Amino acid sequence: MSGSQNGWADLFSAENRGSAITLSAGVALYATNSYIVITILPSVVQDIGGLAWYAWNTTLYVVCSILGSALSARLMRTAGPRGSYLMATGIFIAGAAICTAAPNMPVLLLGRALQGLGGGSLFALSYAMINLLFKESLWPRAMALISAMWGIATLIGPAVGGIFAELHAWRWAFGLLLPVTSLFGLWVWRILPKAQREKQADEPLPLMQLALLTGAVLVVSAGSLSSEGLINLLGFVIAMVMILILRHREFTADVRLLPRNALRRSSPLYGLYLVMSLLIIGLGCELFVPYMLQHLHGQAPLAAGYITAAAAAGWTLSEVASSGWTGRRADNAIVCGPVILAAGLLLLLFTVPVAFGLPWLNISGVVLGLTLAGFGIGLGWPHLLTRVLQQAPQDDREKAGASITVVQSFASALGAALAGTVANFAGVSQGDTGAANAAFWMFLLFAIPAFLAVWIAWRSVKARRASGSAPEHLSRDLSQG
Repeated sequence: MSGSQNGWADLFSAENRGSAITLSAGVALYATNSYIVITILPSVVQDIGGLAWYAWNTTLYVVCSILGSALSARLMRTAGPRGSYLMATGIFIAGAAICTAAPNMPVLLLGRALQGLGGGSLFALSYAMINLLFKESLWPRAMALISAMWGIATLIGPAVGGIFAELHAWRWAFGLLLPVTSLFGLWVWRILPKAQREKQADEPLPLMQLALLTGAVLVVSAGSLSSEGLINLLGFVIAMVMILILRHREFTADVRLLPRNALRRSSPLYGLYLVMSLLIIGLGCELFVPYMLQHLHGQAPLAAGYITAAAAAGWTLSEVASSGWTGRRADNAIVCGPVILAAGLLLLLFTVPVAFGLPWLNISGVVLGLTLAGFGIGLGWPHLLTRVLQQAPQDDREKAGASITVVQSFASALGAALAGTVANFAGVSQGDTGAANAAFWMFLLFAIPAFLAVWIAWRSVKARRASGSAPEHLSRDLSQG
């Protein structure tokens, strides 16, 4: 992939430049919006209330992103590249407009749901259209470009959100998205082709599995609104039952959400999906970090947003650094990543709940903890994704690629829902004492998924070595970017 004809210069040649900018801009819009909202949420609840619904802003956004991702393939078949992008952009704009004018939290959540539906479609369409718009030799570069947008979002999102939060004008953070997204829509109209090169047959949607997947997250989120432990536990139990039903459905249904036999315990994919999910769930407590920093450490919204973005920066740094590793180095990255995540969460356990010593020293500990947490996820992430594609049956490779977005989004939504459950049960709304108590229990309990991921990752790597490694050239090709 290092040849000039297959390098970055070719990706940004006159022939490909417009498409590359379009696909990466769609993901940048989705990612930047996520960091803007995380940064302004403390100001939002201070203005319109709804602290008990705090985590729902992320939960609904990601749940609807899952639906948008699942619908994106059918949308592209019926509306073509340009039409599907414009429809997703229009839904996103509608959501941003509702958020801008929201008088209370329920209305804001409606806007967030629409943002998630449109943004999730944009996110999935960007990956789906790579094989349509670029020659195969450029696919790794295009995927790397799209992934890099999350790193850029960590710089832009907290800045935009923090500035408007400090000006007590959080609505303008959503309002700013309206002209920016509209300009993006005009760009899409100019650049993307109207129709696909080849007509593809429609494939039915796995509606039952999608309903069970999103329903499980919503049940946990509904339980999180109560401070009664029994109701919290009931919501969690119902969600687990729904996931078990989903697993059974994947074995018996004609239309599957995941690659064939992916959820059988004997399948290598089962362990890979579990590790991916546990890593993302472990970072679910990140949602409340800006709130904790503002209320327990006196940080301004802008500073709190950038401190929280340290997790994403660590993720990007380690993913770029490890993406070229193969063989035992890749195995070690998969196993060591969860250990580093757990170490970061335990450091946050001691630095976030209580301010101690010099303020700069305390905040440095928070930044280090968040960076370690993100670094731990990113270290093995490209190799986990590579192995999902390697282990999937040949005729399920496309489904395996789509499953990565679904699993990541589901785990992110479930992590946010569980964070809301712990926060409300621990009394996050009861002043600084409640916030400190919530921070302690969140970081303590969310270290458990990280430790579980260590064990499952070790078993997965051990089983892979016993059965023989995947072709080395495939590992290199898929991990390079």
